[in-house]
Amino acid sequence: MPMPKLQERFVSIFAKPLAFAKDHRGVSAVEFAIIAPLMVSLYLGGVEVSDAVAASRKTTIVARTVADLVAQDSKLTNAGKDDVMNAAKLVATPYGNVNLGITVSSIKIDNTGIAKVEWSDTKDGKALTVGSTVTLDKALVVPNTWLILGETTYKYVPTFGEGITGTIYLYDKIYMRPRISPNVQRTAT
Repeated sequence: MPMPKLQERFVSIFAKPLAFAKDHRGVSAVEFAIIAPLMVSLYLGGVEVSDAVAASRKTTIVARTVADLVAQDSKLTNAGKDDVMNAAKLVATPYGNVNLGITVSSIKIDNTGIAKVEWSDTKDGKALTVGSTVTLDKALVVPNTWLILGETTYKYVPTFGEGITGTIYLYDKIYMRPRISPNVQRTAT
């Protein structure tokens, strides 16, 4: 027996949405469109965090390199200072030298345990004021000795997230004892 026209129309009104609900051909495209921006953001964030950690590590290594190279000599000339600074800048590769500041200083600890800057040199950084007092950890305070202080600053500019974090200022320092002589003298050539 044929269906009356009204009944056919009624079935057809509800059949189309049911057929549409059962059709799964476009579901993965919709899911991808929803998840893709999140996945791309997570990927770029992971890349950015990894790069920032690597830049921080390079900042530490540059400070160590400067202090280590200067501590291995008994005197530092202008030419020697330039060589040390240039070597340290090479260590910072691939992060470039534009935003890198390096400072090396000699710290004299007197017989009362007060530490003062004896000399300080910098390349694109800020030299310490000669004669200024330096606060040291108690383990480093040995009366009548010297320390070499290597300091590095680096302005890390994120590739993707600069609008979110802005420039990140990295800093590290390290103290080393002179190895060849009690102190490293600063001489001009």
